[in-house]
Amino acid sequence: MSALAETPVPVPATYLLCEDDSIIGSMFFLMEYVEGRVMWDPALPKLESSERGEIFDEMNRVLAAVHSVDIKATGLSDFGKPGNYFERQVGRWTGQYRATETEVLPEMDTIIEWLATNTPEDDGRVALVHGDYRLDNMIFHPTESRVVALVDWELSTLGHPFADLAYQCMQWRVKGGSIIPGLGDLDRELLGIPSEAAYIESYCKRMGISNIPNWNFYLVFSFFRLAAILQGVKKRALDGNASNERALQIGGLVKPLARMAAELVDP
Repeated sequence: MSALAETPVPVPATYLLCEDDSIIGSMFFLMEYVEGRVMWDPALPKLESSERGEIFDEMNRVLAAVHSVDIKATGLSDFGKPGNYFERQVGRWTGQYRATETEVLPEMDTIIEWLATNTPEDDGRVALVHGDYRLDNMIFHPTESRVVALVDWELSTLGHPFADLAYQCMQWRVKGGSIIPGLGDLDRELLGIPSEAAYIESYCKRMGISNIPNWNFYLVFSFFRLAAILQGVKKRALDGNASNERALQIGGLVKPLARMAAELVDP
């Protein structure tokens, strides 16, 4: 966040990094309190149709800003390993999933095999990626459709920008009413929310590219990665080590996420 302070990416100001574990038991940092709105439901039920469209366009703008950060100029050249991002990520999350596996899910086995054999050739794109880019990790201005702070950078690294985009676009396919609400069964046109295709088109225009090849792969990867993360949450809940009281409920999403990913895999 300190590195991004002078960029178009909206982040809170940072004040102090303390690496002395003796103070509170772990390293910590202090950052600015940002006044604003945090919205959890991508259907934005409390907003008017016109404002919903503005909110989605603003999310699109900020995502493009993140991926346009000059890595060298901001001193982030060593923030991650460039190249072969998806190959490394598939390996990493497969290992994480296997380490926390609590039942055999044929869909996950199918996805893991498919990802390993269908990873696109590295296209050389390297960008700052947020890693958890979604609506509720943004603080919006109290009255304007403007992001005043993008937060929760714990999973950020240098990687492939399309991973962030696909991760956010999962919400177009997940149904509403879930513990992780989505837009899959809603009339998005009536709500004033752009289609997935329109959202991708806006992103491409902002990034100066014509299209995104292998889009299906990026979606499958995103569903797989989230399922692997939630499997870890489920395992901690079953072991009695979860910090979130809804951990078991959240862990229950592993199977439906895996099923959705498996449905995207080419027969």
